[in-house]
Amino acid sequence: MVAALEIRNLHASVEGTPILKGVNLTIKQGETHALMGPNGSGKSTLANVLMGNPAYTVDSGQVIFDGVDLLELEPDARSRLGLFMAFQYPVAIPGVTLANFLRSAINARRRDVDPADKGISIPEFRRLLMDKMNYLEISPDFASRYLNDGFSGGEKKRAEILQMAVLQPKIAILDETDSGLDIDALRIVAGGVNRLVGPDLGVLVITHYKRILDYIRPQYIHIMMDGRIVESGGPELADQLEAEGYKPIFEKYGIVPTEE
Repeated sequence: MVAALEIRNLHASVEGTPILKGVNLTIKQGETHALMGPNGSGKSTLANVLMGNPAYTVDSGQVIFDGVDLLELEPDARSRLGLFMAFQYPVAIPGVTLANFLRSAINARRRDVDPADKGISIPEFRRLLMDKMNYLEISPDFASRYLNDGFSGGEKKRAEILQMAVLQPKIAILDETDSGLDIDALRIVAGGVNRLVGPDLGVLVITHYKRILDYIRPQYIHIMMDGRIVESGGPELADQLEAEGYKPIFEKYGIVPTEE
């Protein structure tokens, strides 16, 4: 059965200020969607609400994931259910190696299914990790480094993609993965995403700009403004934005630009 993330008339706020004003969107395994929009439109707010960031308040609406009411779950339960988020600004965790972090995450998922599970063995985990690193063309010494500590922007984003490969989510949200990357790093990170996209993984790419969509080609593009999705279409919608910018859409819907 194909899992789906269904966002239904979602309204959310921060400290009493409405940010999301009726978002409707469905993403299924095997699909790649892009969510575009200017600063202040609510893109990152949507990502944070989906993952359960407590700084955001859900005022109304539903989010159903794989048949489960996502809004009733804590963030760790959402992750174990198969939802993944690659952060715009990944946090450094000195003292915790990337390998140990990933092994702990795998074991948490296994124990959620069977509390008596003793966890993945070290040899089995090493084989899994090396297979994924080879597949993504990541150097083996990456695994022994502290998570995001001293990483370049490109290394942080590659670490996020490695986490996605190891944890094998059903739906992945990439929140401005292209942020802070030069063109070479962007190609490498996008190449990693493309290797993972398939029938078992649905992806939502959140971005301001078209450049990452030159490498990750979504089937569906959505434009968010003023807390809601105002237009949806195919890849040609990104080309239209590249040529015309957001101004015609602001004017079409009578929206005053704001800063996030």
